[in-house]
Amino acid sequence: MKLDHVSYACGPEGLITTADRIADQLGLRYVKGGVHPRFGTRNVFFPLHNHQYLEVVEVLDHPATLQQPFRKAVRARSEMGGGWMGWVVSVEDLTPIEERLQRGAVPGSRKFPDGRELTWRQIGINGLIADPQLPYFLRWDESFEDLHPSRAEEPHGEIVELTISGNRERIDEWLGHPGEDFKGEVTFNFTSPSGMPGLQSVTLKTPKGLVTL
Repeated sequence: MKLDHVSYACGPEGLITTADRIADQLGLRYVKGGVHPRFGTRNVFFPLHNHQYLEVVEVLDHPATLQQPFRKAVRARSEMGGGWMGWVVSVEDLTPIEERLQRGAVPGSRKFPDGRELTWRQIGINGLIADPQLPYFLRWDESFEDLHPSRAEEPHGEIVELTISGNRERIDEWLGHPGEDFKGEVTFNFTSPSGMPGLQSVTLKTPKGLVTL
């Protein structure tokens, strides 16, 4: 179990303007990710060290996807002006999580211009919607090593710290591994909610030094 990526929902200025602003703050380049047809969203992302990345995402007008939980989560955060939507944990086996949540994971995909396809399964978006401090889970399919967004180009940044407004015991319960430290070098800080719980800030090591968004 490890931190896979963090998701930032764009505000009213739209995807590219939001991504350009973050790129300027971090001194990093982003990669155009493309459309997630099942979810009715599209993204760009910043490849980072440790098989991690920062995603900036926006909703698209696809009527068939209006009820998709991931689209709902992105839209809700965007309508609040944009900002951190959540954090995402990758696991090797989703079965224990599916059994604990009593529902199955849903497939996701994104096609590259050359026809290759990145595929995964994810679960827990409804939990994130109900309680924004919680991460959702995913398992990358066999294409993970070659097509994972962190491999899109040479990474030049690294996530070093997440600050989450919420309850560590609740998050441990959700993860199913109370007290287990995440693999990697990311520090998790938990603060008591003073407003809406959720991911409050992300600190990254960048060419500009330590930057907190």
